Amino acid sequence: MGAALCSEAPLPHPRVHVCRFPMYVVKVSDFLQMTGTPEAHDSLLQKGLLHQWEPGMFTLFVSHQWLGSQHPDPAGQQLGVLRVALRRILEQSLQVEEDLTSMTPSARLAPERIKRLSPQTLQRIERGYLFVDWFAIPQITARKHGINEDDTRSNAARAVQSIPAYVEAADLFLALVPELPHADTGLTCSYTSWLSRGWCRAELWCRLLSNKPDTSIIVIYSTGEAELMFPLDWQRNLIADGRFTVESDRAVVVKLGEAALASKLETLRSEGPVSHYRFYLACRPRLLGQQPVTLDSEDFLRYFHFPSLRAAAEGRSCRDGLTGLLCAVLAGNAHMIRMLAKYRADVNDRLGDLSELGYYETQTMLMAAAKSHQEPLILETLIELRADVHAQARSGIGCTFVVRSAGQVQCLLAFRADFEGKVSAAPLNGAASRADTATVAALLAAKCEPDYPVHAKYGALTAAALFGRGNPCCASNVRLLLEHQALVDRRARPVPPLAEECALAGEKADEIGLEQSSTLVRTWGSLPGMTPLHAAALVGNSKLVRSLLEYRAQLLMNDRGNLPHELAQACGHTHLLPLLETFYI
Repeated sequence: MGAALCSEAPLPHPRVHVCRFPMYVVKVSDFLQMTGTPEAHDSLLQKGLLHQWEPGMFTLFVSHQWLGSQHPDPAGQQLGVLRVALRRILEQSLQVEEDLTSMTPSARLAPERIKRLSPQTLQRIERGYLFVDWFAIPQITARKHGINEDDTRSNAARAVQSIPAYVEAADLFLALVPELPHADTGLTCSYTSWLSRGWCRAELWCRLLSNKPDTSIIVIYSTGEAELMFPLDWQRNLIADGRFTVESDRAVVVKLGEAALASKLETLRSEGPVSHYRFYLACRPRLLGQQPVTLDSEDFLRYFHFPSLRAAAEGRSCRDGLTGLLCAVLAGNAHMIRMLAKYRADVNDRLGDLSELGYYETQTMLMAAAKSHQEPLILETLIELRADVHAQARSGIGCTFVVRSAGQVQCLLAFRADFEGKVSAAPLNGAASRADTATVAALLAAKCEPDYPVHAKYGALTAAALFGRGNPCCASNVRLLLEHQALVDRRARPVPPLAEECALAGEKADEIGLEQSSTLVRTWGSLPGMTPLHAAALVGNSKLVRSLLEYRAQLLMNDRGNLPHELAQACGHTHLLPLLETFYI
């Protein structure tokens, strides 16, 4: 099968990651037989359960946040969730699909078009191997100042340094993020906290910036819920801003991110697609936490590989992927936006399909500027060049739905953008789930009502719960909305075409049961009559559940007759049951 991945062994892209210690893995079949507190590397090695990775071994890399300072999973709860989830995935009683935001309406109505794990992949998982740091790294301990830094030649230190190489070698990447308390601090560990950790972000970036054909991330929330990661979740969690136990790791990991992005760009430049090359090039300063690059016309053309200003201005995003104008927007270059407009670039051009990167067909340049966290100047420049602040995407959202800062809100207010609900997607619904609390506060100050317009399919509280995973401000957004008299028991009332999708999902859930249903079927099937408490229970967010109960949320049934604790149970969020059932009794 070829040479094992060991000290100084070459990887698929050695220019980025060097392997300094063998990659040890456990058979999936052996892992599924384990119980209790996970055993460490030396113990598994003695039992013959560890194998050195070799090319051809189908491997799952498991990224997770430690639940203790000296042991990653003192009670075996976290890996217990993984064990049950893997069994269910292999049995196909747990469906792994793309996230709800990324699904187009046509795909939701035609399940065969939804991205999910193939039968071939499931077979390879069953015969495959698992990388978990506690299993793979000898004598691993919680990192402290003055210990590993003075012992970098140890096997443990060299293995830690090789983690990016291990990520590159793996075929699938699992983010194991069930909501569980940290054994020492008592703080809640979850998807949001996992995203905040510097080394977890490094593993995530190494995966998504690798040169593999498929860089999908499987997020395992519980024994009953797993999905593919929403693309924008990693783009808004920069390595430079991550939390590190050892502060000196920050500089090391930032360099790692720079190298990974440089490798991605090198590959895309030579192999394409050109749209992705230009996207990562335009976003590079923001992704690396740097100031936007100031480019004049000649530099811009050379940088983004356009033959002339006319060629950069003439393309259409729906056809060419990334036009010169969209490059200038994503790069935050107001000068080039104006220059390209002189060459008749269309500031009202619609985006093509960039769903892999979190940008969707028919969204506008203004929307791209807002959701990519551009400074208000970029939005102002587009609007002064007559970008339509009232334009809507096919999904019904307007630019006010995707604002990401208070400054963007003020800019759009100055140009009289719609904040009053004339579009079908209420601005507060978007901000509550994806933006920070300052943005939500700015919308509330602009007289946006948390439950207006009444024709919206659900209110801002429900939107925050359903789509706020990964947003560290989600809990504070919900508290702020409650303080501004958001209706704590507002029921969701889907309107066409979503109403038809919900009806179909409800029929499917009745047929196979909620526990056996996919996330799409469970969510849309449960949506009619759903309250914010139902939504918080559905996603397993204990902070939101407590906040809603403190504001006297009632334990009501949705239209299918489900109580909140029943939705939590169906999704495997059993940690919520004592709280919800106590209030129910």
